[in-house]
Amino acid sequence: MKIILGSASKGRKIILEERGFSFDVMSSDIDERAIRDPDPEKLVLLLAHAKADALIPRIKKPALLITSDQVVLCNGEILEKPENEDEERAMLQMYTAHPAETVTAVVVTNTETGERADGVDRGRVWFRALQHEAVAQIVAYPRTYELAGGFSIVDSLFMPFIDHIEGERESIIGLPWVLTQRLLSEFT
Repeated sequence: MKIILGSASKGRKIILEERGFSFDVMSSDIDERAIRDPDPEKLVLLLAHAKADALIPRIKKPALLITSDQVVLCNGEILEKPENEDEERAMLQMYTAHPAETVTAVVVTNTETGERADGVDRGRVWFRALQHEAVAQIVAYPRTYELAGGFSIVDSLFMPFIDHIEGERESIIGLPWVLTQRLLSEFT
């Protein structure tokens, strides 16, 4: 069955490509800030399901639709994509004192039957202290504002500052592979 990645995320696309999948990409363009929940796991599930809901009417042929969402938890605070330089600076400052925990939901929908399977995965990233020059570079980097928590473990700008990670690399990037594979297998 055809696979559709319901995300404009470069990281999610790369993960599927690395696994040899052939797929189409569609973006839901929902207003993510309009959907709120104080529980990070519930929030990412609500967002991933909302993305699927927005895309299903646009899909005309049977497919397995993969949607996902991610937030970062740091010191008990939910962090999404930074909206401005001040938010990004505050996030980077938090990461020097506390690990960044990614909370990522994946929803797989069979568009022919409407059946869905979902789950959540977590990972952690510990950063080294960021020097003033590095912070200035990161804050000036436009891609920073497209990323949950304002960082990417596979971007050369951030890589030198990553001390270590706990959990699945793909989960921290935005599409936990073990979970995604299990959810896809429910329909194949």
